[in-house]
Amino acid sequence: MSPSSPDVTRGGLPSAFLRAGTSSFVELATAVAPDVLPSSRLAGSTSTTNLGDLTPHGTTIVAATFPGGVVVAGDRRATMGNMIAQRDIEKVFPADEFSVVGIAGAAGLAVEMVGLFQVELEHYEKIEGAPLSLVGKANRLATMIRGNLPLAMQGLAVVPLFAGWDEAARMGRIFSYDATGGRYEEHSFFSVGSGSIFARGALKKLYRPDLSAADTTMAVLQALYDAADDDSATGGPDLARRIFPVVMVAGPDGVERVGDDQVGTMVDTLVGGRRTRPDGPEAPVV
Repeated sequence: MSPSSPDVTRGGLPSAFLRAGTSSFVELATAVAPDVLPSSRLAGSTSTTNLGDLTPHGTTIVAATFPGGVVVAGDRRATMGNMIAQRDIEKVFPADEFSVVGIAGAAGLAVEMVGLFQVELEHYEKIEGAPLSLVGKANRLATMIRGNLPLAMQGLAVVPLFAGWDEAARMGRIFSYDATGGRYEEHSFFSVGSGSIFARGALKKLYRPDLSAADTTMAVLQALYDAADDDSATGGPDLARRIFPVVMVAGPDGVERVGDDQVGTMVDTLVGGRRTRPDGPEAPVV
């Protein structure tokens, strides 16, 4: 495009970059450079091949609230069919200072979407001078997932779990999604991914709303262990390689990743208890 074109400024940048406009980075990229967005790729493919069979998938993500915030944890395994594609993939990321996003589904596309979501939140805050509310962040993520629908139809679905500290409500909150971008608020605890049904079943017996951050962390680790026990796509803790779940806590002081040494100590305690009771800790009948 020549400098005399009405769509280019004298500095060589498209004029859209210098116009006062949307606070959404995704909308800006759609207008200026849509090819950089994950949702633009392969969308026009007419192949009948299920692309999901050709890419690593990640599971399982668990989140649970406690009086001071919310804990989000994810296992470390990525699978491609019956193969283990990666043993130490990370699926839980800080979205911004007060929120966390965990990914399930097509791993490469999901990681790229998380990076785009982080930029989206940062861009909004720079343009507006204030961060989005937690519900606003959840809605922005829903819009991005909806934009991925063409790829989801080809087997490349991304189904994240979003959680964070709501400053206005003074509590931790959890949001789940479907492949079409439907957004649902979950209460107390939730899980996504192939092992989610087993993780939620475990948390039904272990969770209490008055648990401390440490006890909530142990509960989600127990849930991930139960998911790995029944779902081959979910990886359990690798004691030989010292590969443990990624655990993050969001609260009024921000997002903090629980150190691997601390998680490792908790996992050692968990596994020690499983040697005498393989099905997990006993829950009261009433």
